[in-house]
Amino acid sequence: MSTTLTRDDAPAMSHRQVLESLSGLLLGMFVSILAGTVVSTSMPRIISELHGDQTAYTWVVTSTLLATTVSTPIWGKLADLFNRKLLIQLALVLFVLGSALAGFSQDTNMLIGFRVVQGLGAGGLTALSQIIMADIISPRERGRYMGLFGGIMAVGTVGGPLIGGLLTDSVGWRWNFFVGVPVAIIAIILLQFTLKLPKRPARKVRIDYLGAIFLAGGVSLLLIWVSLAGKDFDWNSGQTYLMVGGAVALLIAFIVTELLVKEPIIPLGLFKNRTFTLAVIASISVGVAMFGTSVFLGQYMQLARGATPTESGLLTLPMIFGLLLSSMIVGNLISRTGRWKAFMVTGSILLTAGLYLMSTIAYDTNYVVVSLYMLVLGAGVGMVMQNLVLIVQNTVRPEQLGAASSNVAFFRSLGGTIGVSVMGSVLGTTVANMVGDRKDDLLAAAAKYGAKGIEALKSLQSGQLPEVNHLPSGIRTIIESVYGQSVADIFLIAVPLAVVTIIAIAFLPNVKLGTKTAIERMKEKEAGGTPLQTAEENAVEVAEAMIGAPATGSVTAVRRADGDASAPENGR
Repeated sequence: MSTTLTRDDAPAMSHRQVLESLSGLLLGMFVSILAGTVVSTSMPRIISELHGDQTAYTWVVTSTLLATTVSTPIWGKLADLFNRKLLIQLALVLFVLGSALAGFSQDTNMLIGFRVVQGLGAGGLTALSQIIMADIISPRERGRYMGLFGGIMAVGTVGGPLIGGLLTDSVGWRWNFFVGVPVAIIAIILLQFTLKLPKRPARKVRIDYLGAIFLAGGVSLLLIWVSLAGKDFDWNSGQTYLMVGGAVALLIAFIVTELLVKEPIIPLGLFKNRTFTLAVIASISVGVAMFGTSVFLGQYMQLARGATPTESGLLTLPMIFGLLLSSMIVGNLISRTGRWKAFMVTGSILLTAGLYLMSTIAYDTNYVVVSLYMLVLGAGVGMVMQNLVLIVQNTVRPEQLGAASSNVAFFRSLGGTIGVSVMGSVLGTTVANMVGDRKDDLLAAAAKYGAKGIEALKSLQSGQLPEVNHLPSGIRTIIESVYGQSVADIFLIAVPLAVVTIIAIAFLPNVKLGTKTAIERMKEKEAGGTPLQTAEENAVEVAEAMIGAPATGSVTAVRRADGDASAPENGR
């Protein structure tokens, strides 16, 4: 047996040292979340003032999610090759630049373009924050810090809509984009002086540029098709065949490229790891729930309940409290016990129940009832989302940590991006159909208000998002009921995906979390001079040596005898 470093040979960081190292990271994550949520309650007014329609509304959100989605695995791969501290600072710089430019937008096209830049930076923050945590904190201890990240996420998600609403109602919506810039600059400085990462073994750098191009092109073309089909052209049309065919061809080219290059962006061998594959499947619907609800809840509160941007932020607090409490409490319980599966199965059930309950709401549903539904949904998301990354990090080899972590986040963002695009398309179509069905009622209501009513009706027929508080009361009631029913319908779309999440999590191997950081495991590899084995491989090797023959019994039984089950799956 080869000699390896023990945990004592590489002393773990103290709680204070970890918190100091994470301070800039947490602030960077906060500003990233803030930028995404600060506009959520202001979007109806932003799109209205920039003379945009429902498609523009969807793409202002989708453009950021798309850029984040496509860039996340690329950032993750770069993290396996380059200095992670420098990369996360670069991500923040891109984020600051995109945010500042978005505040100067003169139309929805400019806003969408600058939000792409913002999304590229957010992709880096999404991937690198999880990877850096794994460098300095063991899986067993990471649960309590995941709770911290959950808390920061909740604060950013709570504070964003409130700050955005207040800024929009007081000094104008453009400050939604400017407000995060000074915070991001402070985060960059903090990262420089507080983030101290252990030295990693040097690796030869190879970047998969061709794979990045094929991935970005394929995913982007697919999402553009989803957002335009049914509105600008029929689902069954030449444009559909051309766009879907092109997307499929690009994604096939991406897969072939990943099989051939030495340093793929998405190592396809990771899918041989059962935990990774099931976590990816589960992440997709979590992304739909997380991003879809945050986008369309604001629209529901303002267009179906007549709330102002500030009120909209306050009205969505129950969901945020559910996410905050569940992520922090469950994170600490996971660290204390080392066990996670029961919590995640419970969370996936709550997620599914919350989505179904939200599909039953209407414009006049009692707010206490809506609050309860949001609380259930938030609790489910908080129990599942961050822990999916944690259990994957616990199973993969340390040299694949960046790619594995970022790809779970990639598929979560992909689910959210596709979900928002599909939901937005369905919402626009449903609203248009329901408004058409109630055309006679709208004409009768408009006639009561003379010229004012006719002008309001023309505005609705133009496709622009209405400011319901400015509509005559008769027309307003009809439009609120239309949006209330339409938003409920899009929540129902996500329910089948959530059921898939329950199944995927139920079949995840129930492995106790390990006690070594990624850096410690890499040092073991260096000291041993042999490829790093996972805990399961080591345990099987010991069993074979003891009985003098290949171990054919249950690997689970051997694993229980092993002291550190930090990485039970070998990917074979």
